Amino acid sequence: MEKASKKELNRIRVVLAEKYRTNKWLAKQLNKTPSTVSKWCNNAIQPSLETLAEIAKVLDVDIKDLINSTK
Repeated sequence: MEKASKKELNRIRVVLAEKYRTNKWLAKQLNKTPSTVSKWCNNAIQPSLETLAEIAKVLDVDIKDLINSTK
C-alpha cells in the first residue's frame, strides 16, 4: 500500500502560488510555524479539516479548491 505522504492530497501549494502568497505569509495568518505549512505544501502531513477550512477562509477560496479530486 502506498504511503499517504507520497500522494498529493492537497493543493495548498498551488493555491498559494495562484494567490501570489508564500508559506510564511500563510503561517503568520494561521499562527502556525512555517515548517508546518511547508509540510502541508509538500504533502508530508495533512492539515485537519478545521485547519483546512481556516486556510480556505484566509485564501478566499472554496475548501474544495484545496483538495485534489478523487474522481
